[in-house]
Amino acid sequence: MRIALVHDYLVQYGGAERVLDCFTELFPNATIYTLVYNKKAMHGFFADRKIRTSFIQKIPFAKEKHRIFPQLMPMAIEQFDFSRYDIVLSDSSSYAKGIVTGPRTLHLCYMHTPMRYAWDDCQKYTSDFDFPSFIKKLVPFAMNYIRIWDRISAERPDKIIANSNFVAKRIKKYYKRDSVVIHPPVNFDKFYSSHENDGSFLMVGRLVAYKRHDITIKAFNKLGLKLKIIGRGPEMERLKKIANPNIEFLGRVSDEDLPKYYANCRAFIFPQEEDFGIVAMEALASGKPIVAFRGGDVVEHVEEGKTGIFFDNQSVNDIIQAINKLDGLKHDPHYCREKAQKFDKKIFKEKIKNYIENEYRIFKEKA
Repeated sequence: MRIALVHDYLVQYGGAERVLDCFTELFPNATIYTLVYNKKAMHGFFADRKIRTSFIQKIPFAKEKHRIFPQLMPMAIEQFDFSRYDIVLSDSSSYAKGIVTGPRTLHLCYMHTPMRYAWDDCQKYTSDFDFPSFIKKLVPFAMNYIRIWDRISAERPDKIIANSNFVAKRIKKYYKRDSVVIHPPVNFDKFYSSHENDGSFLMVGRLVAYKRHDITIKAFNKLGLKLKIIGRGPEMERLKKIANPNIEFLGRVSDEDLPKYYANCRAFIFPQEEDFGIVAMEALASGKPIVAFRGGDVVEHVEEGKTGIFFDNQSVNDIIQAINKLDGLKHDPHYCREKAQKFDKKIFKEKIKNYIENEYRIFKEKA
């Protein structure tokens, strides 16, 4: 069974890349096809894999500024040739689902989300990333083309796997397609609970606008409590300027060191709307309560009053009020871990493997 993997772009290591990592463990000989690969930014991840990139890779600055080429990406992803493969497994937040495969090749797409900046708010997309002003003016015009292509290309996968119920609903809304839900993996065994904590609160994730580090920082400026922020991104300098000394920016932390920060914190802060939220599940796997915005898929996995506290508005005052409620929360670390165990990496890999084998068997029977 000849299988290929397709990923939007390899320019950072986040939740989508953790999913791809599992796919490469299941299929170690599979070639990875991607629009752009920034080896330096990947910090050694996938360095031992066979990676094929699109023509965008050769454009100056594309590895660092790939987001300014949205109109080239549909053409680039369509030019890959998959005629020699039996199965192509794409994982997509934007373009990977749009590959073109022949009738003898089964295309399964693991969808992290429908393309957010095409369907939700393209103006917000331009503000979230530091685009030159002339690019910001052109983006709305480019989005007309991108939105049409995105809707058409969503018909190309033979089957779609959604990474959450929240995403499955968005797939149905924007693409009019059904999907099966298989939640992303959490490396459960790497995380551990501790009854001790250093009194600090924790945030983990890329420093981009939609993750709302800004309102969290302003809340902790008022509270005076310790907040540790793990991650890097375009918002780093702006966020540092508005943060008081009680807020510590730790930058990138290795996978080996990350569990101790979860284990040592008092609670995890999650103020954004996410399609799933792997970092929130890592916090649960560490036995920690979550202070979360009531939006996205996290509402299905955090039990208010038992494993966390919700707030209804993404505002400074709402975060402060939610944190003040933590004193009355009698959470059980072991129960938190039990809630996260169903997302264990081993379970994810088994579900994906069984799904692929079953769909390929059906595909061959119909051929």
